[in-house]
Amino acid sequence: MEGLQPDNAGVGGTGETAEEKYGALAFDTALSTLVVVALYVVVKVSLDGFRQWRARISVLVVGSGPVGLTAALVAVRSGKVLKLTLLDERYRTALLCRPQQIALDPRSVKFLLGLGVDFDNMEGCWHNEHFFTRIGVFQEYLLSILEQKKQRVEVKVQLGTKFTEEYLRRIPHNDWPRVIVVADGSCGDSCSVLGISSDYIVESCHSYGANATIERSDQRQVPTPEIRAHSLYFDLSAYGVEALREHRNPTAKSGFHLKIYGTFRNRYMALACPTSDTKMVRYLRHTANSSIMKNIFHESFNAYKTDIEPRLNDVTLHHMQCSRRLFEIQLSHRRISAAYIEGENVAVIVEGEAARVLNFDTGFGVNLGMRGLESVGTFIYRTATAVDQNDILEALSAKMQHSKQVAETFKQTGLTDSMYE
Repeated sequence: MEGLQPDNAGVGGTGETAEEKYGALAFDTALSTLVVVALYVVVKVSLDGFRQWRARISVLVVGSGPVGLTAALVAVRSGKVLKLTLLDERYRTALLCRPQQIALDPRSVKFLLGLGVDFDNMEGCWHNEHFFTRIGVFQEYLLSILEQKKQRVEVKVQLGTKFTEEYLRRIPHNDWPRVIVVADGSCGDSCSVLGISSDYIVESCHSYGANATIERSDQRQVPTPEIRAHSLYFDLSAYGVEALREHRNPTAKSGFHLKIYGTFRNRYMALACPTSDTKMVRYLRHTANSSIMKNIFHESFNAYKTDIEPRLNDVTLHHMQCSRRLFEIQLSHRRISAAYIEGENVAVIVEGEAARVLNFDTGFGVNLGMRGLESVGTFIYRTATAVDQNDILEALSAKMQHSKQVAETFKQTGLTDSMYE
């Protein structure tokens, strides 16, 4: 029995050696698998990163107004655009001669500064961190920036060219843009050309308003800071409305808010008040006497105008055009502001007044358009780096959600920022 012990011991030793070999083999296999997986992940991440870095797309912007030109600049600055085409049915002279004044609020100024806009090289004036300039000047400056980008991006400006179905048919299939930005204003028909629904959501801003404009050819087209006046009440006792009695009523809401804006030649006025049922508001909403609103604007302008501009008199008053009565201020915005053309693999987004428009002019309309553009850069990046159609649809969904949020925010605070403060 003792002679068998070494053999048993030998068998046991052999078993331990095999177990160690199996363990080592399993360890080596696991380690090799881990290395391969890690290497795969590193290579995939590197390739995805390289693909995203290399990703470039073609973008078509329809409309070369302030919003359209800014959208084009956002696209170029995104770093994901290989070719940019800017389209507008108006010719260059018609664009650059527009005399109307625009006012850029601090948020829009910050947004444009991030795009490389140098306000020191643009004709205009500053007041309370707002920048005032003429539309033509603003558009000419942005066009000059886009011209400078031609060294890095293929920029093609096609003015005097209308966006139509025939225009789309002439584009070779391989040259179709991946993204189309529609910014042709509230009267444009590009959305209908692309088959996008014209269904609008109309919502109240819970305010009443009226507008007036007057052109004085003897005055200069000089950018001018806006003038605001608050808590105004008007003496309509001659029409049987006793405003002062309501003024003393602590339950009555604050009075009217007035804004005077525009150049000295093209002067604009906006009058607004929060929704109320006071006797004065009711009267001004339903009056058939159009001279009442004209007299209100006449007296308000002479009371709050700048010291260096002439007063309105009976002669110049005939050149004034104004609302006949107070109307409800409403914001209209497209129910569908983004779409996907599946056959051509094209993503379409709608911006500016083509997407949302106010029936009341505050002189700040361009800022509402700028709010929508704040998500365009991200949208273009996501579209350019999309792996499949689902990625593009997700980007479109996020863009549409942002567009709805812009409308909702303006409905709640837009008039407060542009008129009431």
